[in-house]
Amino acid sequence: MPMDPKGLAYFAAGIGAGLTMIGAAGGIGKLAASAMEGIARQPNAAGDIRGGMIVAAGLIEGATFFALIVTILLAIK
Repeated sequence: MPMDPKGLAYFAAGIGAGLTMIGAAGGIGKLAASAMEGIARQPNAAGDIRGGMIVAAGLIEGATFFALIVTILLAIK
């Protein structure tokens, strides 16, 4: 039974989107946990830690957005 290429593209897009969201959630969760631990250990550096956390979260979100665009392109191909 031959596989439908369009169906495989939808399947790949769904798997890709799911893995992208899992990776982004794990990355931002670990980032936030580490930042909160750092702030708890050294409250004086809270502003610097928070600023670094926001930049890193933005980079994670950018990579996630790029991956989702790729999966959308797979789905509409």
